[in-house]
Amino acid sequence: MRISLNWLRELVDVTQAPEELAETLTMAGFEVEDIEDRRTWADGVVLGKITACEQHPNADKLRVCQVDVGQAEVLNIVCGAPNARADIYVPVAVVGTFLPNIDLKIKPAKLRGVPSEGMICSLAELGLAKESAGIHIFELENPALGSDIRPLLGLDDVILDLTATANRADALSVVGVAREVAALTGASLRIPAVANMAIQGKESPNLTVEISEMQGCPIYIGTAIEGVKIAPSPAWLQQRLQGAGVRPISNVVDVTNYILLEWGQPLHAFDRDRLQAFTGTQDINIGVRFAKTGESFKTLDGQNRNLQPLNLLITAGDKPVALAGVMGGEDTEVHDGTQNLVLEAAIFDQATIRRSARAQGLRSESSIRYERGVNQAALMTACNRAIALILELAGGTATVQKTASSGQENLTFTRSIELRLDRVNLVLGKLKRGETGGSEYLEPEEVKNILTALGCEVVPAEKTWVFAITVPPYRYRDLEREIDLIEEVARLHGYDNFCETLPSKTAAGYLSPEYAALRIIRSTFRAAGLTELMHYSLVKTEGENQVVLANPLFVEYSALRTEMLSGLIDAFQYNLEQGNGALNGFEIGRIFWKDGETMQEADAIAGVIGGDPTVWKWQQGGRDRPLTWFEAKGILESAFQALGLTVEYAADSSNPRLHPGRTAALSIPLSKGESKQLGIFGQLHPQLQQEKGLPEQVYVFQLDLGMLVAELGRSTDLSRKFASYSSFPASDRDIAFFASVEIPVVEMQTAMKQAAGSLLDSVELFDEYRGENVPAGQRSLAFRLVYRAGDRTLSETDVEPAQQKVRDVLVEKFGVSLRS
Repeated sequence: MRISLNWLRELVDVTQAPEELAETLTMAGFEVEDIEDRRTWADGVVLGKITACEQHPNADKLRVCQVDVGQAEVLNIVCGAPNARADIYVPVAVVGTFLPNIDLKIKPAKLRGVPSEGMICSLAELGLAKESAGIHIFELENPALGSDIRPLLGLDDVILDLTATANRADALSVVGVAREVAALTGASLRIPAVANMAIQGKESPNLTVEISEMQGCPIYIGTAIEGVKIAPSPAWLQQRLQGAGVRPISNVVDVTNYILLEWGQPLHAFDRDRLQAFTGTQDINIGVRFAKTGESFKTLDGQNRNLQPLNLLITAGDKPVALAGVMGGEDTEVHDGTQNLVLEAAIFDQATIRRSARAQGLRSESSIRYERGVNQAALMTACNRAIALILELAGGTATVQKTASSGQENLTFTRSIELRLDRVNLVLGKLKRGETGGSEYLEPEEVKNILTALGCEVVPAEKTWVFAITVPPYRYRDLEREIDLIEEVARLHGYDNFCETLPSKTAAGYLSPEYAALRIIRSTFRAAGLTELMHYSLVKTEGENQVVLANPLFVEYSALRTEMLSGLIDAFQYNLEQGNGALNGFEIGRIFWKDGETMQEADAIAGVIGGDPTVWKWQQGGRDRPLTWFEAKGILESAFQALGLTVEYAADSSNPRLHPGRTAALSIPLSKGESKQLGIFGQLHPQLQQEKGLPEQVYVFQLDLGMLVAELGRSTDLSRKFASYSSFPASDRDIAFFASVEIPVVEMQTAMKQAAGSLLDSVELFDEYRGENVPAGQRSLAFRLVYRAGDRTLSETDVEPAQQKVRDVLVEKFGVSLRS
């Protein structure tokens, strides 16, 4: 939130420099991300009066102005603004002034032969607007020429860009920050006085409020104001809003935004006449309900919103007029011709507004505050303050005010918490002052003063050094327990004032036995030739014993997985479809299931084996050789052997996705002929293999990871280095030729790699033939060359030159006869 230092000084006596105040707030948990010193934007810019304005003799679009800035001599300034004329007051940057927003230092110059001794400024050049049509003109009577223009434009201010933590909703307002500054510095606090407004005609039937969703909207106050006149806001209000990063619109709308910034209470003003026209009746019935399926309406940003049942709405005559707590509607917004208003002041449920805003992908200043929690005790105060300002700036009369509530307005938003002094000192530890002879721990009076400064009421309890703390309403949402109060004591006393206490004994760090065993398992399966995979634990809802999410993001991720084989099979299929070949991999993860009404979870390791582990495939004609059941079992056995485990296999046909004659249940033998069930291993069922278009022999396994970890009694520290890979697809080329049987293949491969350069990723011999139609003393060889780049997808123009160099070097160096 952007905080104006001038505004803050009206509420609290700030004597610190902006940098010191920013450091104080940051150390107290309110990070100041930026200090915007607006005083530098117009340092040296003074108020001047154009006494004469004539056409430039050598330029049609330039004017020569005589400007009085209160000096002995009038300045001659050449100006290109179309609105420059005599007898107007303007901001003048005199010679030597630096304007940081346009990175310009004013120097004496000649423009088309005419001397110019300064610059008449626009708001854009002073940093107050993105674009300006001309110079800025002040509407003043008998001003002091040559005076500093910064107070006139609100440029005598410093803006602190402050970020509050999520639990501090009270800090999303100037009043909240003022309270915090007063507590941190001990300065006097002056909260704006707000008088109760006398509302006429409270029993008028023309305005009624009905809340259908009391949980979503505990309190709603509607106030009718008649006879207002829409106009631009006064300069002080516009400057306050601009300093906070809010665009001024009109006096009524600006007041609602002003209260939002001052008190943190979102408000909204409806055009009453538009509400009546929208509903087709003179009697306005304001309602609060959730949206119905198929409803839509247009918000203030001009977007037509398709509403969802979780969107909370403000309605008039049961027709949507606002997205509650988020944004108003375009059809009922205040405009230049507005004369009558209905002012909304309400409390909305945090979770309801968060879901509603997220459903529409729309976050506003109002929704941000409602999501964090608005001070319900200050609702009426903010409402009365807004009404008073509207009547002051726009005129009119407050005629009707109606309130609907669930009765929570009668609740006292405070609580009493017991705070023990010994607990405070136990948690926070010793103070640094104890090292110089002072008290080592916080004294009771210090704790009492800190909490009193926060607005808490501190009363000694019956027990010794125990306080009964009454939390103020504006801190009701985040001060709930004793530890919260202890944190506040530490924060305000200063974290840097406490000693840094190190443990009395230190020891070298080490891995827990469970994690060390997990590392061994991972490295063992990788050493067996399997790639480690990772999948989401979220899957589509399909089984009866699944743990289903209450608020899924997508239908595909609506439940937790009960097993890991499905994800691995899908990964195998995906890699085949992407041209990456068959996948040999394993995954370590967690599975979940329901046992009756009880939810269960367990760690598991699962894998899929179906790729040909052979590196050179020239003896197979370049084709993958299907793994036999025993070869796949051998991979698993090698891992068990490395882990020092003895595993027994028994025929099993319980899993319908696995081949009934090629599936085994795995177990670890125990003493006395008993065994513990470890998992399952088998070949995919032929029907499933055909449905997914997989190779003939694909094998999967799933094991109980907890049992594996329990069986391991040693750990080894293994380290691996990661090599980056390309995310772009490869381009492969085949080349076949007759070559002498005396030439080693490795020499030809080396020559091809050198000739092709860095684009060549790999060279693989996939076929050798000797016999009929092959010249005597020669053999037919076929190689596959894979080209790949790390920063782009290769095109034909990239690959073909490299491929031609390979052909040339084979012919020139080895005398081969190319066949392709």
